[in-house]
Amino acid sequence: MLRASSESDIDAAFAAIEQSGSEALLVGDDPFFADRAGQLTALAAGRRVPAIYQNRVFTAAGGLISYGPSPSFVSRTAGYAGRILKGAKPADLPVQQPTTFELVVNLNTAKDLGLTIPPSILARADQVIE
Repeated sequence: MLRASSESDIDAAFAAIEQSGSEALLVGDDPFFADRAGQLTALAAGRRVPAIYQNRVFTAAGGLISYGPSPSFVSRTAGYAGRILKGAKPADLPVQQPTTFELVVNLNTAKDLGLTIPPSILARADQVIE
């Protein structure tokens, strides 16, 4: 497990991935990472490391695969923040968890990495980028 909270941490993490011989990467869902989707996907591609992300913004930026809560759930959580800012007590709000998830596969990136995505994964994908 590697952590990154700055640009230099990201570069150091990818250097550590390369040195360790890691064969894949899972990037956690974090606004810091989402803001740097292009940088992260470019570093993964440049080092030929297949990566899975938790947000479709990464596959749109050239990442291999993303699997995470559907965008409709993410927009509902923004409504929670609005309710709290209007005075609602967080303890009084029901806990919400995603019930639908979205799988996005970028076949262009798979081809660049020399990977074949199994038909069963493609059949389950909500979106396939070609």
